[in-house]
Amino acid sequence: MSTSAKPKRIGILTAGGDCPGLNAAIRGVGKTAIVEYGMEVLGFNAGYSGLINGDYIELKESALSGILTLGGTILGTSREKPYKGNKNGKDAEDKPHKIMKNYKKLGLDALVCIGGNGTMKTASLLAQEGMNVVGIPKTIDNDVWGTDVTFGFDSAVQIATDAIDRLHTTANSHQRVMIIEIMGHHAGWLALYSGLAGGGDIILLPELEYNIRSVCKKIESRYESNKPYSIVVVAEGIDHPKEVSAATHIAQAIQTYTNIETRETVLGYIQRGGSPTPMDRILATRYGAFAAQCIANESFGTMVAIKNNELTTVPLEEVGGKLRLVEPNLGLIEKARKMGVSFGDEYL
Repeated sequence: MSTSAKPKRIGILTAGGDCPGLNAAIRGVGKTAIVEYGMEVLGFNAGYSGLINGDYIELKESALSGILTLGGTILGTSREKPYKGNKNGKDAEDKPHKIMKNYKKLGLDALVCIGGNGTMKTASLLAQEGMNVVGIPKTIDNDVWGTDVTFGFDSAVQIATDAIDRLHTTANSHQRVMIIEIMGHHAGWLALYSGLAGGGDIILLPELEYNIRSVCKKIESRYESNKPYSIVVVAEGIDHPKEVSAATHIAQAIQTYTNIETRETVLGYIQRGGSPTPMDRILATRYGAFAAQCIANESFGTMVAIKNNELTTVPLEEVGGKLRLVEPNLGLIEKARKMGVSFGDEYL
């Protein structure tokens, strides 16, 4: 145990959407803080709501045992955004003020915020208020700026890939076009990785403009080459009429233009559930342990990150409001094109 004077009482919260690996991250922070640095650890319930309302539990080392493999989060989560629509400083009891009041009342020396882009933006604003904050990036979308990978992504890729694998058999049996919609409003990382891992023939991403005629020509070309079924992987955030799902829009268009039987599947929240993969357990643990080390070293106002498989930190103020998106000239996309994978943009 470290004997140097370091912060001794810290808080942890998980905010935003749930994803596999949150409990592994909580465990990584908590166990390292308690065992290595002798800190006292509090866990806030339901994200920033717990900090606003002073709703917390004490996290003893025993409470952190047995949670590594569990999906979800033992602390619960919410999409509470304390700064949204808030005239900071105008109302003496506004949400940020309540957060700061509880932070001081509980004698916290630091706060660990585990979440995605929105969580990091709030964490940055709290740091500007004078709180000692360290962020940990999580999201199945893998779109947090400043890090090469977020935990939750690998687990979601595995789930989505398994679903695509299963669609191959029914597509082949019925000689159909099967559309599968993958999560990703702005970033197509999940659709790209699961699409390639699952042998998708066409992959449509929010970052790449597509032409439905290109999609249909690819399917017709496969059909004429005695490949009677096709798998189309679609990110939910592609350009499409908002009154229908992305998968439904693409399926209806293919059916209309090619007259080939087409079915769609929207994978939905299944992608966020269940136990984390070994890779996500390790990544979340690394992030958590490193966050505790950052607190011990008083490296505040930062988000822990992975760059070239090395742990590092980036300033929170640089993270908030940015997205890590798929670049159109990404090497992985270029390699996929050379293997015959279509991204729906051949005839633009």
